[in-house]
Amino acid sequence: MSGSPIERQPPQSRIGNVAAAIALGDWSRPAGEDKAKFGKSDHERSSRNLRLLGRLFDETLIVGGPLEIKGPGRHVADREGPSCALRDIVAALEAASKDRVIMVAAELALFEADWLLALTAWPEADAVVLVDDEGEVPLIAIYRREVCLGIARRRLDSNELSLGEFLAELDAARVTLAALGLGASHSALFVTAGKPHELDCLGDH
Repeated sequence: MSGSPIERQPPQSRIGNVAAAIALGDWSRPAGEDKAKFGKSDHERSSRNLRLLGRLFDETLIVGGPLEIKGPGRHVADREGPSCALRDIVAALEAASKDRVIMVAAELALFEADWLLALTAWPEADAVVLVDDEGEVPLIAIYRREVCLGIARRRLDSNELSLGEFLAELDAARVTLAALGLGASHSALFVTAGKPHELDCLGDH
């Protein structure tokens, strides 16, 4: 989907019709990297990102992961099983009280109110997913709970973990940074968000 840049203003009060979920899963870490060196920077970045979500959204969920981060929000445990992006999505959709849930990875290098607001303002679809030159970024996306939860549960229960295939089952709007009115300087927000082929369960690699 494409369109003109969206006019947006900082909200006078927190957004009440969309829940925000921040995913802490360690699936976003590059394979083979020493996890110890991620600890402090992960914690600081994730805490900062969570505080921003708390300022913007009435309902904030902290999904899975080993990190104890500081900020507003309700912790939601994953289902049993290996760390997995689809598992985080299911947990967030099950826990949310809103029909629309914006799902973001905790470790995003650049995390700003303008693109969060632009994404929530985009016309509604089963999913509204950011894309870059390499494709979809499923953990910078809004999911409609009523439609997406049943599909995500079925795929998780069947061990069908590909987020690309999950998105293919949805009536998804794929939105570029340019369509959101954001420039190339915002491309850094994708650094740790991962792509569909990178977000399978670690235990299945």
